[in-house]
Amino acid sequence: MRKPRDFDAELSALEEKTRELKTRKVQQLGELVIATGADQLSTDELAGALVAIAETKDSAKREAWAKRGVTFFASRPRRTAPASHGNLRGAPTQPGSTQSPASGSGSQ
Repeated sequence: MRKPRDFDAELSALEEKTRELKTRKVQQLGELVIATGADQLSTDELAGALVAIAETKDSAKREAWAKRGVTFFASRPRRTAPASHGNLRGAPTQPGSTQSPASGSGSQ
C-alpha cells in the first residue's frame, strides 16, 4: 500500500514558494528602479510614468523602449550577482512564464 500524500504539507510548501517568488520580484523591481536612476524621481512622477507606459498600446513605442532597455543593460558592466538576486532584465523567474525579457510590458 502506498503512503498517503500530505496535501497540507504540499500546499504549505507551494505557499512558501509563492511568497519567495513575490519577494524576489519586488526586490528585483526595486533594484531596477535604482539601476536606472529612477529612484531620483518623486513617487508621483515614477507612478505616473509607469501608468503611462503600462497603458501604452503603441507597439512601435514599446519596441523602442525595449531596445533602449537592451542597450542600457548591454552597456552596464557585468557583475556577479548572488543567485537570490536573479536577472534584472526581467527574464522569466519560473518555468512557464510567458513574459520575454524585452517585452516592455511593465507588469508581470
